[in-house]
Order: sequence, then structure tokens, then C-alpha cells
Amino acid sequence: MAYLDTYTQPLTAATAAHLLRRATFGPTQQEIADFTGKTASQAVDILISNASYRATPPPPVEMDVARSDAGQPFLGKAFSGGRNAAYYNYIKCWWIGLMTEQTNRPSVVEKLTAFWQNHFVVTYSSVEDHRFVDSYLRFLRTNCLGSFKNMAIGITKEPGMLIFQNGNENEMGRPNENYARELQELFVVGARDFKGNANYTEQDVKAAARVLTGWQALNRYKEGSTSISSVFNSTRHDSSNKIFSEKYNNTTIVGRSSASAGDEELFDLISMLLAHQEAAKFICRKLYRWYVNPNVTDEIEDNVVGPLAQFFASSENNFLIAPVLRKLLSSQVFFENRNFAAQIKSPAELLIGTARIFNQQVPDITTEYGPFYKMTSFISNGLSLLQLNLLDQPSVFGSPAYYQTGYSKNWINESIIGQRGSKTDNFVYPFLEIKQGYVLGIDILARLRGIQPNFNDVAGTAPIDCEKVLAEFCRNLFALDFTQNQKDFLIDSIMMMKASPRSTWTKEWNAYRASPNEVQKQNTILWRCRALLKYLLRMAEYQVF
Repeated sequence: MAYLDTYTQPLTAATAAHLLRRATFGPTQQEIADFTGKTASQAVDILISNASYRATPPPPVEMDVARSDAGQPFLGKAFSGGRNAAYYNYIKCWWIGLMTEQTNRPSVVEKLTAFWQNHFVVTYSSVEDHRFVDSYLRFLRTNCLGSFKNMAIGITKEPGMLIFQNGNENEMGRPNENYARELQELFVVGARDFKGNANYTEQDVKAAARVLTGWQALNRYKEGSTSISSVFNSTRHDSSNKIFSEKYNNTTIVGRSSASAGDEELFDLISMLLAHQEAAKFICRKLYRWYVNPNVTDEIEDNVVGPLAQFFASSENNFLIAPVLRKLLSSQVFFENRNFAAQIKSPAELLIGTARIFNQQVPDITTEYGPFYKMTSFISNGLSLLQLNLLDQPSVFGSPAYYQTGYSKNWINESIIGQRGSKTDNFVYPFLEIKQGYVLGIDILARLRGIQPNFNDVAGTAPIDCEKVLAEFCRNLFALDFTQNQKDFLIDSIMMMKASPRSTWTKEWNAYRASPNEVQKQNTILWRCRALLKYLLRMAEYQVF
């Protein structure tokens, strides 16, 4: 098999769903239908080209409906510490809204931005200024598909990164090595190669720290300030030459002292790091783990990571991200059977994916900011409860499930499994009123009526049976199909509770069709279907995808 050759078979519903699950936080039924029949290349091109549509979404707004400025954008206003935490929360909800909304224009942007946010980590609890988080997040969204070289240069100067990694304190005579170390270990080169050999030395950390002296972030948590920025102060910069080890071919970065010295030396530093033979492999290996399979074997290293890295770093591509992502997501290896059901769902893929596959609409942030906040804060709180803290990860390494041994298996542990189930139960037993006429959750009766031909013609049209109910609830929900024995168990033991034959369902359903407004008949149908749907979502909460 030519691993990175293009997958040429037309997409089925199963393969379209697989692509959309991995490239986004979960597909809608309509998106799966739209992608079915397309080639992988066509589908991936759509996912990437839709990035332009999502480039400038409406800004986050004040979401406290009791305030006089409710619904108004707050970025650019004079900083107030009293509203700082609330504004950070609104920014996080704004991003969750972008992940969850259904626009019929699915895009790789939000899932890829989440990848970079877990790669170039900056946390709110460290920067403590919502404007720094907003600038950082927008930088990632804007640059997520562009040049990795430009991204590495830009993130180094981001005000949030300067605060988070102590770059603000890095000056001539008193170098702070935090960012110089993480730039090599976590951001560009990687601590070790695939065989465990060190990729850089302590000498390289010290030299890089001196290159990075002089950068500062301005106006952090400054009351009344209306903007933030980063600046280079040449008087704080170490203008001597910086000599690196044999890991970087004994490169010397020539010291400068002009006003542009910071940019010039930073460019030289990133260029040198990217010339390291392991840099492109490090990034491509992480992309493979994020999108395809967390298990990188010798076979995958040799046949996927290596060739993909060679393309990534080639003069033809020059570290552009979009072509690498296009090649990976449309490849034969991506659609191999062994890479279906290869990852445990993260809390985002679980909660946002459930909301999207069951058509839970996100209110418009500009006109329905109150309902928007109700929905997105419900998801945000759920993600935090399940140990995914967007924009506030526990360490510079990001969330444990993205770097610790076992990778996505780390989303499941004895303290969290019950919580995961309780959050998906909220979709089965709706309780949260988002706005008048809209309660967050699955409208079971509407879904069943949607698959019943001639609903009102009870005498002349056969009723849907248990098998059709199960098929409807499972439609595109799982990465793998159930066996017949599993289907029989779900129907007989869960839906019918072992006590009633399947013919009982037919009688109950026809009775409901004859009297759809009778509460008792509605409750009988709902009781059975909720038992089944709850079990299915509890399976989906820890099932691989």
C-alpha cells in the first residue's frame, strides 16, 4: 500500500462520517449526506476552503442580559479588572459556539485551532487578562493553515506567550530560559527523536534564550488601557553572537543591536530550528496522532511520518500547513479500517459531537446572546467537568490525553466515566431551556415521526418497528456497525426490558399514532426510547471514533 497516496473511492456515509469526525468536532447528518459520493480530495478541499468563510466571525459580546451593554462587543474597551473573568468566559463560549454551530459549511479551522492551542499552549490562569487570550486565540485561528515558520515566529512574540513563558523577564545579563527550552522541546523540534535520542543540548537552550532577550508585553491587566501589544527593546537585548551545538551543525546566530535586531535574530533562530532533521517529523507525528491514530509504530514512522515530513519541509511546500493536512486527510492510510475507531472521544468530541449529530442549534450570538450563552456555557462547564479546560490547560504540555502514554485513553478514568454519562444523559432527558420553545436535548418523538411513512394513516401504513428505531438512533453515531447479536441485545434487553415481545412496540406505536396528543401514550413511547438512547449514548461516551 502506498500510504500517502490519495484515497480514490467515492465516500460512503461511513467514510464521510469518519472524515468529518476527525476533521471537525463532529458532523451533522446533513454534512454526512452532503459529503457522501464525493471523493476524499473533493471533501477535504471543501473543509479547507471553508476556512475563508470562518475567517471573520462576529466578535464575542457582553452576554449578561441584565446589563445595559448586553449584546455589545467588549474588545477594544478600556480594561476593567471587574469584568475581566466574565469576558474571558465569553471568549471561551464564543469559541465553543464556533465549534458547535451548524452552518452547512464544515471546516477544519476549529479542530485545527484546538490542535495548535494544545501545541503552543498559553493559559488564562497565567496571563490573567482576557485580551491576551483573545489575541492569542485569534492568532491561532488566523494562522492555523498557513506557514508553520511564520506561526512559530509570530507565537514567540504573542503577548500571552511572553507572559506565560516568562519572555517578559528575559533580558541581557539575566536570561530566562523557559521559552527557549519549550520552543525546542514542545513547539518546533521535539525533545527526542523517534528512537529516543536527544534533539538539542543545554547549550542550545542557553543560546536560544539569549537570542530571545528584549521582547516585552505591554498593558497586561492595566486598568483603563485600551490595547495590548508586544515590543522589542534593544537595550534589553543581548547583542553578542550565539553559538549552538553540533545538534544544529554548530550554527552561529550573529548578534545585532539595531531596533530590528529582535526580529532578525528570531527569524534566524526559527530557520535554524526548522532546518533540524527532526523538526518536520515532530510536527507531522503530532498531526498523525491528532487526526489518524495515537499509535505511531515503526511502520507508520517510516511510511507516513517520514514521507509527510519530507513533503512538509520541501522547497515546494516550505512548511505550509494546509497542503500537509490535505495530503494526510485524503490519504489511503487515513481511510484504512484499522484507523476507524482508533481514538477515544475527547470531552469536546463527546459533547459537541452529540449536539451536532442530534441537530442542536446554536443561537445567533449577535441577536440572541442570552440563549447563546446558556447553551455554550452549558457545554463549556461540561468540558471543564470532564477535564478538558480549553484555553486553560493544566500545564505547558497541554491536556494529558494528548501527550501522556495511552493518549486518548486518558480521557477515561474511574472518576470521570460517570460524569461523561451524566452529561450525555442531559440530551436524552432535556431540562435546560435555551429560549422559549427550545429545550436543549433530543426530540425523540419528532425523530420517530420523521421516519414513519404516512404517520396519520394508522390502518393503511405499516408502523416502524424496533429495528428501524434502533437504526435511526444509531445513524452515523458510531464508527463501527453493531453485529446482529448486539442489535438483538439492544432491542430485547434495553428497549423492551426483557419483559415484552417486540410486537408490543408495534401496538404501542400505533396507539400513539392514533392519539398523538395523549400524554400517557407519549410517555410509553418515550420511556422505551429514552432507555435505548441513554444506553447508546453511554456506549458512545467511551467508544472509540
